[in-house]
Amino acid sequence: MKKIVSSAVTALLLLGASSIALAQTVIVTPEQETVVREYVKKKPLASIKLPGVELNVGSTVPETVELQTIDAPDITYRYVVVDNRTVLVDPGTRKIVRVID
Repeated sequence: MKKIVSSAVTALLLLGASSIALAQTVIVTPEQETVVREYVKKKPLASIKLPGVELNVGSTVPETVELQTIDAPDITYRYVVVDNRTVLVDPGTRKIVRVID
């Protein structure tokens, strides 16, 4: 009985950890990416440099960087152009959710 309870607790912990990982995964659909690309073409920004910041999903954009709103339905992210790459950022956490070349 003790072994069954231990196995059940282990399974619940693993399930909880995997759901947390899934909750942190941000999915930008191909349709949303197309909307972003078209929007950025229409309203281009000057590219900036961010020394010391790696352009990876999950990296944090400094508070000093002004994030631009994307005026499109179903897009809650903001963007900035860094090293001529469009970077989608979660405005609440300032974490990069997608880098578009």
